[in-house]
Amino acid sequence: MARTYAGYLQLDELLKLQRPLSDGPEHDELLFIVVHQVYELWFKAILHELDHLQALLDRDALPPALHTLKRVLTILKVLVSQLDVLETMTPLDFLSFRDRLESGSGFQSHQFRALEFVLGLKSEGAVSRFEPGSPARLDLESRYHRPTLWDTFLHYLARAGHPVPRDLLTRDSTSPAQPSRAVQETLIGIYRSSPLLAQLCERLVDLDEGIQEWRYRHLKMVQRTIGTKPGTGGSSGAEYLQNTLLRPVFPDLWAIRTDF
Repeated sequence: MARTYAGYLQLDELLKLQRPLSDGPEHDELLFIVVHQVYELWFKAILHELDHLQALLDRDALPPALHTLKRVLTILKVLVSQLDVLETMTPLDFLSFRDRLESGSGFQSHQFRALEFVLGLKSEGAVSRFEPGSPARLDLESRYHRPTLWDTFLHYLARAGHPVPRDLLTRDSTSPAQPSRAVQETLIGIYRSSPLLAQLCERLVDLDEGIQEWRYRHLKMVQRTIGTKPGTGGSSGAEYLQNTLLRPVFPDLWAIRTDF
C-alpha cells in the first residue's frame, strides 16, 4: 500500500492527543491544549536546530551555521505570534477549566528547560523536578554537562585565530556565562574586520533578544489571563516570569554596544 499524507504524519494518532478533561467539555480547553502541544513541537524543532548549530560550529562550517540560526529565529517569531491566539481567551474562559490542570503547568516543560540549558541558563534544581530515570530527567542531566552554545561559539572563535582567554575555553559549562572584557575586545575587533563572523554575532544577539521577547509576551499573556494568582505548577505565576525578564544569555554581545 502506498504511503499517504496521513500515514506519513501519523495524523490518526496525532489528532487523538487533544483530550479535554473539563465537563462538557468547556469550549476553550481544546484551544489551550492545541496551542501548548504545538509549542512543545516547536521546542523540539528548536532543540534539533540548536544541536545542529553547535555541530556545525564544531566543524567550522560558518555559512550553514548562519542558515540554521536564521531558521531558529524564524521559529521564535512563530512562538511569539502564537501568544496572540492564547490571548483571545478571557480570564473567565480559562477559569472554566483551569482546575482540571491540577498541578500541570508549562513550568514543567522539560523541553523549555533543555532550551535554557543550551543557552547557558542551567540549574540543578530544574533537573531535580523530573522523575529519576525518566526520559526528561536523563535528557536534562545530559544537557546540564554539555557545552553551551556560548562555549561552542568561543571555541569556534579560538580555532579561527581570535584571542579568547584560556580559562574561558576550559570553564565550568554548568555555570552562566559571565561578562569578559577580553572577549568583548575580541568581539569589537571581529565587528571591525570580519563581516561574515560579525553576522554570526548579530544573529546570536537576535536569538537572545527573541528569547527575551517570548518571555515578555508570555508574562503579559499570563498577567491578562490570571493576574497575580499563583501558577498551577507550583510557581508564583506572573511574579516568577517577571524575574526571568531582561536576563541576557550572551552578555558580552550586549556590553560592546557602547564601545563602537
